[in-house]
Amino acid sequence: MKILYVTTISNTVNTFLIPHIKMLIDEGHQIDVAFNIEQEVKSEIYEMGCKLHQLPLQRTPLKKDNLRAFKMLKNIISIEGYDLVHTHTPVASAIVRLACRKLSNVKVLYTAHGFHFYKGAPLINWLVYYPVEKWLARYTDTLIAINKEDYERAKSKFSAKRVLYIPGVGIDLEKCNTVELDRDLKRSELGLPEDALVVLSVGELNKNKNHEVVIRAIWKIDNPNIHYIICGQGQLDGHLRNLSKELGIENQVHLLGFRKDIPEICKITDLFAFPSYREGLSVALMEAMANGLPVVCSNIRGNSDLIESRKGGYLVEPTDVEGFTKYINQLITDGELRSEFGKFNHKKIEDYSIDNVLNEMEEIYFD
Repeated sequence: MKILYVTTISNTVNTFLIPHIKMLIDEGHQIDVAFNIEQEVKSEIYEMGCKLHQLPLQRTPLKKDNLRAFKMLKNIISIEGYDLVHTHTPVASAIVRLACRKLSNVKVLYTAHGFHFYKGAPLINWLVYYPVEKWLARYTDTLIAINKEDYERAKSKFSAKRVLYIPGVGIDLEKCNTVELDRDLKRSELGLPEDALVVLSVGELNKNKNHEVVIRAIWKIDNPNIHYIICGQGQLDGHLRNLSKELGIENQVHLLGFRKDIPEICKITDLFAFPSYREGLSVALMEAMANGLPVVCSNIRGNSDLIESRKGGYLVEPTDVEGFTKYINQLITDGELRSEFGKFNHKKIEDYSIDNVLNEMEEIYFD
């Protein structure tokens, strides 16, 4: 079978989809990829023999380049003779389904990594994105949701030929479980005291990731031994640094930028905080669970799939600074509770392993 993977930007394939592509190639299928190259394409893509189609896709839906990408993609699919197109990310997936809607010999599989409409979403999201997804579902052979809220809505409201649930894109548990390091040396490298109580967040420095709530919670706890690490980069870097200074806790807040050593950082961390307003099913949260961390996170779609309140952590409304303050303080001062919650998360995340996800995906492709 000849399959084309389409995403809006290269980052999605680099970060999440290489194991999926490798599984299909190992089964004897030809897999090609199409996207806008924003992040340098990982060498594995070329080494596996994938043909790369560069498209001028833009994440903003109404950009003129997306019309050009639509015409290019329609031509590529016809000339290359793909049997199946597996599409990811909203803009790419809208364009793929429009391009394939009259091609009866091409199957379309769409993985929704988190609809822009969800419980608590802004009204504009429902007015714009919901009707578009509902209409495009008729041109979708298989729609895969990665969290329960999206699955239930798609199953009851959309007309895709098949609507299925898969527990995320898969996480490499072996990679998390085999990390070895000198804890004190790693803490020293990151500028942390040996006896620091460390809270970690991972994600872009933007409004959605909502790191400001945790910074304010750390300030309210008023314990100079608590240090807050944020791994990620983005437009709010300066704002978060200034906020930390205004609150007088700039020595406790560490903005580390983009990191490739998240599993190692998890190993020197006591607690994972994740206050996002919107997630599909966060890989960062799954990595924290795989590393045996207790969690305080926002009570939103995706997070509530992963974290069981008072078993693996606590679910708090994204704007509830007092709630984050209460539960971070409770966990950071109770080592036994941290251990109990961490062990629960480490066990629960097994269902989301890359091996389990790939087994389920294989059945979907060849059913």
